This record gives sequence, C-alpha cells and structure tokens, in this order.
Amino acid sequence: MERNVYDPSLMENRYRHEFKYLCSLGELQVLKVRLAGIMQPDPHAGAKGEYNIRSLYFDDYEDRCLMENEAGTDPREKFRIRIYDHSSGRISLELKKKLRGKTQKLSCLLTPEQCRSLMAGEIPDMGDDAPAVLQKLCLLMRTRLMRPKVIVEYVRVPYIYSNGNVRITLDTNISSSNRTDLFLEEQIPLRPVLEAGQHVLEVKYDEYLPDFIYHTAHMANLRQTAFSKYYLCRRYHL
Repeated sequence: MERNVYDPSLMENRYRHEFKYLCSLGELQVLKVRLAGIMQPDPHAGAKGEYNIRSLYFDDYEDRCLMENEAGTDPREKFRIRIYDHSSGRISLELKKKLRGKTQKLSCLLTPEQCRSLMAGEIPDMGDDAPAVLQKLCLLMRTRLMRPKVIVEYVRVPYIYSNGNVRITLDTNISSSNRTDLFLEEQIPLRPVLEAGQHVLEVKYDEYLPDFIYHTAHMANLRQTAFSKYYLCRRYHL
C-alpha cells in the first residue's frame, strides 16, 4: 500500500523562501510546544507527528554539486531520490534548484526497477514521454557521469499553516551512509554527522511569513545557517 506522506510535487514550479537554523535538543522541545499551539501538524506525519526521510544524492565526476554548494554558487541544483519511513511504496526523484536565496523543487515518481537502475549508475527503462526531471538526470548521467554519492537520513517533525503556505520542520538524528547500494533496504549502516544534541529547524514559505509565526518560532540563541545536509554528509565521507 502506498504511504500517505508529504508530496513535494504539490509545490512544483514555485520558488520559495527557505531558512535554516541549528538548534539544541532543549530549543527543539520548546519549539515543538510553541508551534503546536499555532500551526497544524502535517497530517501526513501520522499519529507520532513525524516520519523518517531517506535521500540518495547524485553528483558528477567533478563533484560539481559539492563544490558549488561550498562556493555558494547561484544558481545551482542537485538531484536526489527520496523515500519515506524506509518504504519503497513511493519513490520520488527530485531536482532541487537554488536561485537568489529561493528554492524550487521539481519531482516525479520512480518504479522500484527504475530506482535500482539509477542506484547502479545505469540508465533506467523509460519511454519517450518520461518526466522531464528523469530525462535531465539521465542526460547528465551520460554527459557528466552523474552517479549516486551519499545517503542522507533523518527524522522530521513537520508543521503547516495555509496562509503564506508556511511549512516549519524540525529535523533530528541527521545521519549519512556511503552504502548507496543499500538505499532501498530497511536497515542500513548510518553515522551521525552533527554534534550530539544538535538538530536543524527549517522555515519555508511562499511570499510572506505571518508575524505571529515568526515571533513564536523566534528564539534569541538560534543561528541562521547555510546548512546543507548533502554537503555535510559528503564531507563526512571524503
């Protein structure tokens, strides 16, 4: 059965504001209490209010995505395959673009067979009407030798608010693995990439962030950061 999880395709073609902050476990717990009073838990998160995210990131023979992330190149983009709660019932290929401080996410669904081909660095079977995102990745696999590089996994607690299309997420237990061949397995070897007790708050919205959400989520000790899970996890294994 297909899992009812957050569908990034619903946000396609929109460039959104995205801000990230490092926070401690104590700050995270305070934020949970504050946000629960003014925002709705994402209904896709289920009874526990959270879900597991696992992403397989790609890069080319020059590690261009890694280098552009380090340099803050604008615009830039990266490809990843994503699953939720260790399930292959829904597999999405995503192209994430960064332009002038905003982000855009384009996606398409993959079959398990297509996913396994991409995991092996091979061009999957696809028709002439294959989604543009998949066609672009396959082109880069041929011309730039784009290949799987690292797995990023974490637990996400998401909150939503319709006005401004606001989405605030608390990401914990951020870990990485270089066993890209095990991406679809339920259990894989993982290593934490942040110091103990460190987690990430992400704030995303379209044109505006309501003031009451900003003031509720604001904490004096939080440090805005250009945090990239992909970059940190790649650096961890280099």
